[in-house]
Amino acid sequence: MQKPTVLVVDDDREIARAVATMLEHENISALCAHDGMEALDILSGRSDIRLIILDIMMPKLDGLSATMKIRESRNLPIIMLSAKSEDSDKILGLSMGADDYITKPFNPSELVARVKSQLRRYMYLGDMAGAVKKNALSSGDMELDTESKQLFVSGEEVRLTATEYKIVELLLRNAGRVFSAEEIYSRVWNEEAFAVENTVMVHIRRIREKIEINPKEPKYLKVVWGIGYKIEKH
Repeated sequence: MQKPTVLVVDDDREIARAVATMLEHENISALCAHDGMEALDILSGRSDIRLIILDIMMPKLDGLSATMKIRESRNLPIIMLSAKSEDSDKILGLSMGADDYITKPFNPSELVARVKSQLRRYMYLGDMAGAVKKNALSSGDMELDTESKQLFVSGEEVRLTATEYKIVELLLRNAGRVFSAEEIYSRVWNEEAFAVENTVMVHIRRIREKIEINPKEPKYLKVVWGIGYKIEKH
C-alpha cells in the first residue's frame, strides 16, 4: 500500500522540517511549505496529499484564510498549529474548516497520533482521490457503509440484525430528525403500524447496547420523550 502524503505548512522552516522528519519515521511521506500561498500552489499540482498540518500565523496568506480557500475544492483533513491556546482561537479555527487543533509547543507523539487518527478516518470515508464515498453515512464516530451493510463505531465493526440495520440506516439518513415508533415501524417493517411501541422499543434498546459505551446515557441514539427516537447529528 502506498504511503500517505502529508503537507506540512509552517513559516518556521525548522519546525516544518522537524515535523516532516518525524512523520517520515512513521512511514508517512511529507512535503513542506512555508506560507499559505505556497501551500495552495502545491495542492493545485498534487492529488496524492491526504492531510495538511497548517500553522495559523504565516506571511502572505495565514492559516485561517488558507483553510477557507482549501475548503472551496478539497475535503482533506486539516490539523491547525498555533501558539495560541485560548478556546476562542480553537473554536475559530474549527469553524473555518479545520478538523483538529494543537497548540505549540506540542508533544511530538501526540501530533503523530492525531495525524494517524485523521488519516484513518479520511482514508476510510474518502477514496484515493479524496472524495467522500457516496455510500457512507456518519454521525460523529459512527459510520455506516450502505454498500457493504456494515456499521462501525470508533473504527470497530458492530454487527446488526437485518431489522436493526434498517432502523439505524433510516435514522442516520435523517440524523437529527425525530421519528415516532409508528413511523419507524411502517418504514422498516413495511406494514401498517398498530400498537408497535414495545416492538420498536426492544429493537432500539438492542441497538443501543451494541453502539453505546453506556446505553443508559446514550451519545448517539436518543429518546425524545413522548415523541420518538433520533440519532444525534454530530
